[in-house]
Amino acid sequence: MSDSETSPRISREILAGITTFASMAYILVVNPDMLAITGMDRAALVTATALAAAAGSFLMASMTGYPISLAPGMGLNAFFTFTICGQLEVPWQGALAMVFWTGILFLVLSLTRFRESVVESIPDPLKIGIQAGIGLFIFVIGLKNLGLFTDPAPHFPALRPADPAGIPIVPLLLAAFGCLVVILLRKKKVAGAILYAIVLATVAGLFLKSGGKPITESPDSVVSLPPSLSPVFLQVDWLYPFRHWETLWVAMLTLFFVDLFDSIGTLIGVTERARLVDESGRLPKMKQALAADAGATSIGACFGVSTTTAYIESATGVEAGGRTGLTSVVAGSCFLLALFFYPLLAVIPAAAVAPALLVVGVLMMQNLGKLKKTSWQALVAAIAIVVLIPLNFQIAEGIAGGCVVYTILMVLSGRAKEIHWFLAVLSILFAVRFVSDFVN
Repeated sequence: MSDSETSPRISREILAGITTFASMAYILVVNPDMLAITGMDRAALVTATALAAAAGSFLMASMTGYPISLAPGMGLNAFFTFTICGQLEVPWQGALAMVFWTGILFLVLSLTRFRESVVESIPDPLKIGIQAGIGLFIFVIGLKNLGLFTDPAPHFPALRPADPAGIPIVPLLLAAFGCLVVILLRKKKVAGAILYAIVLATVAGLFLKSGGKPITESPDSVVSLPPSLSPVFLQVDWLYPFRHWETLWVAMLTLFFVDLFDSIGTLIGVTERARLVDESGRLPKMKQALAADAGATSIGACFGVSTTTAYIESATGVEAGGRTGLTSVVAGSCFLLALFFYPLLAVIPAAAVAPALLVVGVLMMQNLGKLKKTSWQALVAAIAIVVLIPLNFQIAEGIAGGCVVYTILMVLSGRAKEIHWFLAVLSILFAVRFVSDFVN
């Protein structure tokens, strides 16, 4: 290939990497805000999020050469915060250990046939239900951050009384403005729509007040050294999951399954768009890609963040012409560069972050339309998952409940033979746990 042909290709890959970063950059704000609820240091979490995203993207590029970037996953960070640390009352150090060991398990199983068995065991409608349920959960969290919901503990979130004095009107309007910006930009297929909405809402917050104070505080500076990672780096209680296995195994399985489904769905979707699959529709380096995803999860836990996974936003880089790992390397490098602008990240208000949660939540629910073509047993089970996750404020309980409902309905319908053995075993274990919790 001549230099004249190589130069445009490299330029295209660089542009694609920047486009991917713009589409994913909102996680630098959303993830620290989410995980800080557990008591972790928010400033350190910004650095940890960027480092995990960079490490995961570099790992994927080196192991596969695919234009796929990684970062701490939406939905999984909510599960980490509200279910593991919130409902189960696991210290965040122990929760990081759970993430680390599920990454190791994922890595080992990525090298065997077991991962195919796991994926095949869960019917597609239930996978849709899991994705949509997590999406609705994230949507509810967005509303909660705006002050429209009370705290979820000890039961499920409840709307506050419709008292005008208690409704945060200005932040609510600012969030609505952000959502409108996202919708308009996405309609025009602008990459980084969510990021632009956060920026515009943050700037608008400088001129709006709530409770007598500006919604957005003015930053002291624009550029600074990245925040110290030390408050969260390697702060892992390595053996915590093994000391409390009897109460944490469902949560561990949920971390594993959600990451597995999310990773495979993203890998297939993005690589098909980039025409990297073979004639039979298979991804040639699927094992390496899943291994990279698993390795990134364990590395991210060492940095101090929840599960790191492949991002569907990588598709924006593919649309911009990205076809190689250089796209991922550029995106990861942008995450590192962004750390030097922490003073700007630190002043972004919750009302500006809410549109990201609301829009991402809705996008995760858009596949629900596919359920109209499925059996009534799978439909009921999928809807059960969607409803149970936000009502219980627990992703694990929703998934477990949906699996049990599906298995029972299939057995009662005389279709027990259609249930994959792995799902049957899981459902029995989940059912035993539910009965045990009820009795106790």
